[in-house]
Amino acid sequence: MKPSVHEIAFSLNGTPAHADVEAHVLLIDLLRNTFSLRGVKRSCDMEVCGACTVLVDGLPVSSCTMLAVDIDGKTVLTIEGMGDAESLDPIQAAFIEHGAVQCGFCTPGFILSTKALLRDNPKPSRDEIVRHLNGNICRCTGYKKIIEAVESLVRD
Repeated sequence: MKPSVHEIAFSLNGTPAHADVEAHVLLIDLLRNTFSLRGVKRSCDMEVCGACTVLVDGLPVSSCTMLAVDIDGKTVLTIEGMGDAESLDPIQAAFIEHGAVQCGFCTPGFILSTKALLRDNPKPSRDEIVRHLNGNICRCTGYKKIIEAVESLVRD
């Protein structure tokens, strides 16, 4: 039996996008393999570490467990859509300024989760920041500098 293929249309980093995907294809594979967006990282494949976090309709999702067909008609934002070397997003700049980036593997997920947090709650407390970022794991920083970077955005 031939796999079922679905045509999907969505917004990817502010640009209209289309793809023909088999029903079982995961969003992470669509983003990395079809659109060459390497900022989304494959790590746990179990919705635990946050390295594969992207925003779908403004909400953080684990692209390692979301089916690509489920983004049909939606808006997807990856780290590549946040800014570039000449025009960083304020969140990206804060992470750099506060030394919240070490190996960088987890950074895109933290930045996108922070974007969603600040959109919904522009003035979160430290506890709210910690609670919101709980789904993202970092093995390098110990989280202190990440939390300080987010707090700096709240103060500014």
